[in-house]
Amino acid sequence: MSQLQFFLAIVAGGLSVAALAYSFVMPVEQALLLKAFLALGSLSLVRFFVPLGLWADGAFALLGAVALLTGLGVFVPAPPFFWMALLAAWLFAWLFVERLSKALAPSLSDNAGLGLLIPIVFGAALLVIWEVVTRGAEVPPVLLPAPSAIGAQLVNSAPILWADFVQTFIKSVLPGFAIGCLSGLVVAILVDRSPFLKAGLLPIGNFMSALPIIGIAPIMVMWFGFDWQSKAAVAVAMTFFPMLVNTVAGLNASSSIERDLMRTYAAGYWQTLVKLRLPAAGPFIFNALKINSTLALIGAIVAEFFGTPVVGMGFRIATGVGRLAIDLVWAEIAVAAVAGSAFYGVIALIERGVTFWHPSVRGGRA
Repeated sequence: MSQLQFFLAIVAGGLSVAALAYSFVMPVEQALLLKAFLALGSLSLVRFFVPLGLWADGAFALLGAVALLTGLGVFVPAPPFFWMALLAAWLFAWLFVERLSKALAPSLSDNAGLGLLIPIVFGAALLVIWEVVTRGAEVPPVLLPAPSAIGAQLVNSAPILWADFVQTFIKSVLPGFAIGCLSGLVVAILVDRSPFLKAGLLPIGNFMSALPIIGIAPIMVMWFGFDWQSKAAVAVAMTFFPMLVNTVAGLNASSSIERDLMRTYAAGYWQTLVKLRLPAAGPFIFNALKINSTLALIGAIVAEFFGTPVVGMGFRIATGVGRLAIDLVWAEIAVAAVAGSAFYGVIALIERGVTFWHPSVRGGRA
C-alpha cells in the first residue's frame, strides 16, 4: 500500500469512527443504514492486520452513497455527522479508484472498457456528492439544482431538448465543422505549395484564432441571418484556422530522409503528399479535428445568444436564465456536454483506426 492509500484509509476509517460515535450521541433511529455504513467503515481499520481487497473499499463507498442518499429525506438540514459520513464515503471512493487504477494499469492500454471504468466511478461519486450537498445543505435551486432535479427536467422536457439539439448540433455544428475543417485542409495544402502563402497567410491565421467569439458572432448573424446559417458560419470561422495551422505543421512532420527516399523512387509532389506527408500529418489533422469538435459546438451556442429562431441550445440557455428555470439550463448544458463528448469520442475512435501505426496510438510500443 502506497503512502497516499495508507493516508486515505486512515482518514476514512477515523472519520467513520468519529461519525458513528456522534450518531449515537444524537438519538436518531432512522439512520440505521447510515450507521451500518459507518460501522463497516470503522472496521476498515483492520486492514492493517487483515488485508482487505480493493473491492471492499468499493463496497464501502457504494454502501455510503446509498445510505447518504436514503438519509436525505430524514435529515433536513443535515447534522454534522452526516457530513463526516459524506467525507468518509468520498475518501473510500477515492481509495477504491486509486487502488483500482494501480491494479488495472497494465491492462488499460489494451482494453478501452477498463479505461472507462475509473472515470465512471469517479463521475458517479461526484454526482452523489453534488446531490447530497445541494439537498442536505438546502442549497436554493436558483443557485444550483440537484442532479435529480436536472434529470427530471431532462425527462419532462425531452421534446424541447431534442428540438434544440437538432437546431444547434445537427443543423449548425455539423455543417460548420465539415466546411471549416475541409477548407482548412485544402488551404493548408495550397499553403504548403506556396512560400508566399506560408509567409503571408499563417500569421493572419494566428491573428484570427485570437479573435473572440462574441466579436465574430453578431457580425455573422448580420451577414447570414438569424437561422442556422449564421451559426454554421461561426463554426466555420472557429474551425478553419486550427485545422490550417495543425495541417501545415503536420505536413512538415515527415523527416528529410523519408522525403529523400521518395525522390529516389522518382515520386512527384502529389505522390509524396498522398503516400508519405498526409499519413505523417494524420495525428496533427486528427488533433485539429478533436479540438474543432468542441470549438464548433461552443461557437454555435454562443452565436445563438445574438439572434436565433425560438429554438436552439443557446436560445434556451439565455431564456432559461432570464426565467430562473435553472434546472432547464443545466439540462441543456448536460445535453450539450454529452453531444460534445460523443462527437469527440467518435473522432478519437476513427483516429485509432486510421493512425493505428503511430506510437501515440500504440501506447509507445515498438
